Amino acid sequence: MIKPLPVTVIGGYLGAGKTSLVNHLLRNADGLRLAVLVNEFGALPIDEDLIEAQEDDIISIAGGCVCCSYGSDMAAALSDLRKLDPAPDHVVLEASGVALPGAIAGSVGLMQGYSMDGVVIVADAETLRTNANHKYMGDTVTRQLADADIVVLNKVDLVDDKTRADSTDFALSYAKNAQLLGAEHGALPPEVLLQSFVGRNRDSGARHDTSGFDSVSLPLETPCDPAALGRFLASDELDLVRAKGFVRDESGAVHAVQSVSRRWSSEPAPEDSPIGLVCIGLKPAFDEEKLRQQIAQAFG
Repeated sequence: MIKPLPVTVIGGYLGAGKTSLVNHLLRNADGLRLAVLVNEFGALPIDEDLIEAQEDDIISIAGGCVCCSYGSDMAAALSDLRKLDPAPDHVVLEASGVALPGAIAGSVGLMQGYSMDGVVIVADAETLRTNANHKYMGDTVTRQLADADIVVLNKVDLVDDKTRADSTDFALSYAKNAQLLGAEHGALPPEVLLQSFVGRNRDSGARHDTSGFDSVSLPLETPCDPAALGRFLASDELDLVRAKGFVRDESGAVHAVQSVSRRWSSEPAPEDSPIGLVCIGLKPAFDEEKLRQQIAQAFG
């Protein structure tokens, strides 16, 4: 069974901080091989001290990550990534500042051998409303927000509480199904942004606390309907940022189930996949005991 290569689209208007976010992911890859796709190398988002070598259209980055340019042929660039040895674990596709990430995500979703992990939109806490009200750029900014599974409200350290609250409310008025996360310099825990980080090197039943997030690993030994579990994990009732796990259905087959905000997916997985679930939520709303009870009642 060939495992689909997960793709996360990073979007947001010019100057929002996409470059900072991508570099933070690369600096904290922790052995995960990330492939960063950019529209053109002229706008290379990689900090120089991370670059180890460049050959043709591929830049080698410390830790086994790579950066490639996709230009006008995204499908060909994604296909070429499959030929790399070793193959990447996850693709981060940085859209241009004026692109509509939802259209890119739709194209990726139609490609065999790839799975859409989610759309992350980076917004500048200080300039978001000004940009959204601009005569020429406003439509692009609001449509980008509407495409989001996760909105990263960046540069929150540069604004007062009222501006942050106003920008939060404004963003969520367009990103109606998204989780909004505040950040400084694009720095957020990688497992919040990319599903490939979720559950790495964690014991079942363990609870973890990273900055403004809580996560918990849960056993899930009882067979269940993976689609029903996916819908439940993405529901308003749980209000999770992310969840990822492996479960068995009634026939004994293993499925990978994941959610990001209100998007969810389920697909066949190898038999030796570790059965269990990792859930990530925002503090202080994240209630571990309530979550355990909800999962147990619905699928225990």
